[in-house]
Amino acid sequence: MRGLVDAQTTMWSSVSTEDLVPADHPIRRIKPIVDAILARLEPTFNAMYSGIGRPSIPPEHLLKASVLMAMYSVRSERQFCERLRYDMLFRWFLDMGIDDECFVASTFSKNRERLLGQEVADKFLAATVEEARLRGYVSDEHFTADGSLLEAWASTKSFRPRRQPGGPGGRNPDVNFRGQARRNATHVSSTDPEARLARKSGGQPAKLSFTDHVLMENRHGLIVGCELTEATGRAERDMAIELLGRLPGAGVRSRTLGVDKGYDSAEFVAGCRQLGVTPHVAQNQSRRRSAIDGRTTRHLGYAISQQARKRVEEIFGWKKTVGGCRKLRFVGRARNRIWTLLAGATFNLTRIANLDAHACPVT
Repeated sequence: MRGLVDAQTTMWSSVSTEDLVPADHPIRRIKPIVDAILARLEPTFNAMYSGIGRPSIPPEHLLKASVLMAMYSVRSERQFCERLRYDMLFRWFLDMGIDDECFVASTFSKNRERLLGQEVADKFLAATVEEARLRGYVSDEHFTADGSLLEAWASTKSFRPRRQPGGPGGRNPDVNFRGQARRNATHVSSTDPEARLARKSGGQPAKLSFTDHVLMENRHGLIVGCELTEATGRAERDMAIELLGRLPGAGVRSRTLGVDKGYDSAEFVAGCRQLGVTPHVAQNQSRRRSAIDGRTTRHLGYAISQQARKRVEEIFGWKKTVGGCRKLRFVGRARNRIWTLLAGATFNLTRIANLDAHACPVT
């Protein structure tokens, strides 16, 4: 028998968002972790707002929304707010009812400076690391550092001579850069002045980019340090030393750091040893002498570090393909830094949830 369409809508319903999310959905393992982290950040949130005036959108909603945007590859805040109107899973994750009014995209832009000033993104990432440490998932001895280029929200047509603000631009047929030497010392982007022209390797095109730096612990591949800087030749080595210095209990002699051959320099090796970290650097012996010798490479731990360091590429792959970091969505290093930190925290959340699922399998 053919069913008929009933055009009359239901006036009253007892269904809640909790009933609409499947009991075995993977996001159910992530939500309790996020709620526990946000509860620990309650004093920070209280210090951000005045005790009088009109209530604002809860900062917990903005952070949870950022987690959802990273997990579900939502391209923009406007797209997220549109999806929040009809996606019951999003409403459930934000502890919103079916009839609750949605916030608008301008809420993110108006509150971003507050989140930037209070360094909430840094504390949120640190809280995910602490949550993993409480579960015994974090190694305090063996780490990996690496960097990757993230394309800036700026076209190469905006890369103009510094003394010529009205340089090449306009439509594609009107622009011809052939035969022109464009360098960061003489040119700057009119769209994002902090972006720098860089390339991953000799066979790749140069693009306006920032450098994303990650410090990973080797036990379960979790992010313990993250930073976004300008794309310069020394950025990766300098930031790796800085991220090591930020680790709690700096100076522990048993720590190791695995890195690729791009870090093989005497200055970097000396910086690691000054922090009490054994540098497990991949030897770069192409027409030069490596900064490390057999006294380091002969140990079994060196080979283990070189094998474990390749897992850091999984982090960059996730952040670019899922977390929306392949092409950054904001202008300026400060705003993009917030997003890369939140994307890194979301990676940790998904990793912790997966580790919990394997530690306590469903029977």
